[in-house]
Parts: sequence; C-alpha cells; structure tokens
Amino acid sequence: MNRILITGAAGNIGRSLRESLRGRYPILRLSDIAPLDPARSAEEIVRANLANLAEVEAMMQGVDAVVHLGGISVEDTWDKILPNSVAGTWNVFEAARRHGTRRVVYASSHHAVGYYRRARFIDKSVAPRPDGPYGVSKAFGEAVGRMFADKHGMTVACLRIGAFQPKPKDRRQMHIWLSPRDAAQLVGCCIDAPDYHFVVVYGVSNNTRGRYLNVGIDFLGYRPQDNSEEHAAEIMGKLDTEGTISRQFHGGPYAEMDFDGDLATIE
Repeated sequence: MNRILITGAAGNIGRSLRESLRGRYPILRLSDIAPLDPARSAEEIVRANLANLAEVEAMMQGVDAVVHLGGISVEDTWDKILPNSVAGTWNVFEAARRHGTRRVVYASSHHAVGYYRRARFIDKSVAPRPDGPYGVSKAFGEAVGRMFADKHGMTVACLRIGAFQPKPKDRRQMHIWLSPRDAAQLVGCCIDAPDYHFVVVYGVSNNTRGRYLNVGIDFLGYRPQDNSEEHAAEIMGKLDTEGTISRQFHGGPYAEMDFDGDLATIE
C-alpha cells in the first residue's frame, strides 16, 4: 500500500488517524470539504465534495486503499444526509472501482443496528436495524460495500464504530467506547491484512461491559488494548441522566421515539 486516502480527514477520527498513520505508509492523501491543516512531509491535501462524482474521481487517482470517514457524522435531517452520506458514499465506491482502488475501509456505525436491545449481545450476523436517518445511511453504505465486493471483486471492511473518544463520557459509552489507539490499530489492520473479501467489524475497544461480539475476524489481527473499565469509577460516580427509552437500546439517544407504542413489541 503506497498511497492511502482518508476522506473526512478534518473530522475527529480523521485528525486522529492523520497523526497515528503518519509514517506508516509512504503517502497519506487527506481529503475533506472542510479546511485542513497544510500538508506535511509525505502528505497530500485534496479538497473534494463527496456529492460531486468528478471531484471524487480526481481525489481517487493513484490511491491504493481508501479509509472512508466522510459524510454527515451525527444524526441530521435527510436532506443533508442524502447527498453527503448516501450519494457521497456511492461516489467513493464507484470512483474506487473506476480507478482500480481495490480496498475500501468504510466507517459505518453502531447506529446501523441501534434498535437492538442493549442487554442483548450481537455480532455481525444480525440484520440492520437503524435507529434514525444517520443509521439508515450507514446501513446503506454497508450494503453498497457488500455489492462492490461481490460484483466488482473489491476488498471491503465495514467498521461499526462505537463512541470514538479519548475516554468514555457516560455509562452508555462504557459499552461502546473506541479509544484513539485502538481505532488506529483497527484501521491499520483492515488496510494491511492479507487479501479478504468483505467483513463487518464492531469498532470498539476491549470493554468489559461490551455487548458487541467480533467473531470470525481473527485474520485481521485486531487486538484492542484499551478497556473502558479503567474509567468506571469516574463514570459510575456520575448521575445517570439517560432517558428511559435511550437506556434500553444500543443506539441510546438516537433511539428515542415519537410515538407512545408498547416497547415490549420491539424485541
């Protein structure tokens, strides 16, 4: 892998990976529609609007692997999510196909499965169950990745990222925390692993309270080092302000509902 492209490089995860992957590969190409710090040695900056296929194609030239973080990073309205996270994700995969970029690491989210009960352990075999428009866009991206892997022979890793933070902020994040160190390891494993076809991985650290089961991914070599339990005393000492509905589902506050239905009907 000579040239690695990171889309959404101005975001929190993008900035972190820019530092942690620097020097690991000959060239890091960084792209975002938002401003980026000037390129340093072995870096390239290419501004691109993901909704514009021509700009995405120009960004993709000479790229060996893509870490696709770009798009709307939080819950938002559909009119914003559609061009940036739906059309934009399609454009990234299509541009990669056209330019012979064979490997895509796609930043999905645990919100793609946010309406599963938090008490339930889940693995990659569960069907998508998004908790809002943002989660829908991530489930769409996983489906796009699956199709490009099957139809065009690309290698695709979809990372259902939990809560990427320097440390967990609340009780829910004790279950889904992903540390910067483990995020860098996971992305590096997905870039460097010997040839594979398609994989879904939960992007979480080695959390004692975790509910996500990363089975069947030994070939990646991902061995998370951090555990949210190291912060348990601080977190559990805080007042639990999470809502009644939020605390029942993996998606937390994204899973809030606008009807008064019987929660027991949601298995």
